[in-house]
Amino acid sequence: MAQTETLITVVRLASAKDLPLPSYETDGAAGLDLLAALDPGADIVIEPGARALVPTGLKMAIPAGFEVQVRPRSGLAVKHGVSVLNAPGTIDSDYRGEVKVVLVNHGAAPFTVRRGDRVAQMVVASVVRAFWEEAGSLPETKRGAGGFGSTGGAGG
Repeated sequence: MAQTETLITVVRLASAKDLPLPSYETDGAAGLDLLAALDPGADIVIEPGARALVPTGLKMAIPAGFEVQVRPRSGLAVKHGVSVLNAPGTIDSDYRGEVKVVLVNHGAAPFTVRRGDRVAQMVVASVVRAFWEEAGSLPETKRGAGGFGSTGGAGG
């Protein structure tokens, strides 16, 4: 299957001048790591149950028809209980401010974020615009109005 590519223009703020730009670690990777652009020595300690806004030092011009989704890193989740609170967070194509990541500590111990730490991953995705058509009824399906657990999978 062919990969779709798009160009994203990025501005590195002074806080991220010496940090690498997001990049794909492998040929099959969908996500690019976002790094913490903290001042040296200005670590952020996230206590259990707390959250913090972590700057990346990046601004970007996402092309129309695309979004960037900010997602948790699996290693932080499994090793420390740290996740992206509003996952996936969406960066719209018309946003031009600094990208920041909302981290939450679901773990039992404080978690320290240091300059250059990989705090989240971003996935560039196509956007489909929906339009609404109001109707008096909907076409029937086998599932119908069956909700949570109605398809009989494990646990429900």
